[in-house]
Amino acid sequence: MDWSDLRIFLAIAREGTLGAAARKLGQTQPTMGRRLQALEQALGHRLLHRVKGEFVLTNEGALVLGHAERVEEEVLAFQRQLAGKGQQLDGMLRITSADWFAEYVLAPVIAQFSARYPGVSIELLTDSRMFSMSRREADLAFRIQPFDEPDVVSRRLLRMPYGVYVAADHPHPVAGDGKGASLLVMNFAFCGMPEVAWLQRILPNAHIVFRSNSRAVQARMCASGRGIAVLPRPLGDAIEQLHRIDLGEEPPVRDIWVGYHRDMRQLARLRALLDMAVGQLAK
Repeated sequence: MDWSDLRIFLAIAREGTLGAAARKLGQTQPTMGRRLQALEQALGHRLLHRVKGEFVLTNEGALVLGHAERVEEEVLAFQRQLAGKGQQLDGMLRITSADWFAEYVLAPVIAQFSARYPGVSIELLTDSRMFSMSRREADLAFRIQPFDEPDVVSRRLLRMPYGVYVAADHPHPVAGDGKGASLLVMNFAFCGMPEVAWLQRILPNAHIVFRSNSRAVQARMCASGRGIAVLPRPLGDAIEQLHRIDLGEEPPVRDIWVGYHRDMRQLARLRALLDMAVGQLAK
């Protein structure tokens, strides 16, 4: 058995299709299929079978999955520990955050960092999903909620103020109860965010016309006059077509948290970027 084929098996089992698994690992679909077949032949058991176009674990595959995940965790653990001992300010540093935070808050910090440490290559991932630092999908993460992973070292970085915005050429003032007003809010997966409930409480007779998991998209919809949006101040204030309004009460502020895997705490390039971010952003 080729141990590297376990990685192929894990990716297919997690992603469900050869195409998604191939994109995850940067391989081709034919290669993924051949390596899975080779692993099954080496073990003498079928590990995955197709159901309506997706791969599903067989009973034998479910048994192998647990062992394969433990092998993966051991490999990732020594990779993290070795990487965490790197004292040179060069190499790759992978960062993840929300799209608006990356563009309007992190980009100036990263630009200054790159000018000071040109040997470090930065990869910035903007996505609503949570990247795993245990699996080294990201080295440093900025999130709008506390980290709950036991192996992640984290701290509160800053308190983010929010504002209520309309298009700068909005033709009418917002009525006290929001009657006739249109709201632009987060999608259902994020409907528990405090500013959504706050906006509906302040403007109970307004109606929701648009939902998105992207703050930047909400801001653009707001700037085009499609409705009222609660946005982070660094984003809303930076767009000339937006005007911040007073509804008699400030929207809830949010905490921004930064975290990294504990095995990476001595990584020199990570520490340098974290120190710069804390120095410029922490309040």
